Amino acid sequence: MQETPKQYTKRILAYVAGKKPLRVQQSTVKKIERLIHPLTPQQLRRRPAPGKWSIAEILAHLADTELVGGYRIRMILGSNRTPIQAFDQNVWARNANYARQSPRKSLRTFRTLREHNLALLKSLPAHKWSRYGIHAERGKESIGRVAQMFAGHDINHLQQIERIAHQKRRRKK
Repeated sequence: MQETPKQYTKRILAYVAGKKPLRVQQSTVKKIERLIHPLTPQQLRRRPAPGKWSIAEILAHLADTELVGGYRIRMILGSNRTPIQAFDQNVWARNANYARQSPRKSLRTFRTLREHNLALLKSLPAHKWSRYGIHAERGKESIGRVAQMFAGHDINHLQQIERIAHQKRRRKK
C-alpha cells in the first residue's frame, strides 16, 4: 500500500524530530561516503530485493532531489506562495535510468548541489524562512518546512543505504 502525502510528510518529519535540519543535511554526504567507501561498483548497483532501489539508484535520486529542492527554495524566494509541482520519483528513476548512473558521479553531483543549497539557506535572514510555496500534493510548505523535509529525506535514505551496505559486507564474509 502506497503512502498518502500526509502519511509521507508525517514519516519524514518524524526522522528529523528534535534535530537541527541544516546540521543533518550538512553531515549526510560524509556519512554516505563512509558507508559506500568499501563497496565495489557491482555492490553499489545490486538491488537488495526485486523492486527495491540499489545504492546507486538512491544516490541518483538524492542528486535529482537536491536539484529539485534547490529550485523549490529559489522559486519560493522569488515569489511567495508560488505553486510547487510534485514529481513521481519512480517515473524519474525509470526515465533517467538511475540503475545505469555512475554512483560516484551521482554522489559528486549531490555534494555540489547540497553545498550550494546549504550556503543559500544559511545566508537567509530568519524572516525569509517563513516564505512558502503551495505543494501540489502536500499544500503549504515554507522554506523552513522544505529544510526539515530534506533533512528527514536524508535520514530515510541514509538508513536504506546503511542496511544495503551492511547486507553487502555480510555477504562478502
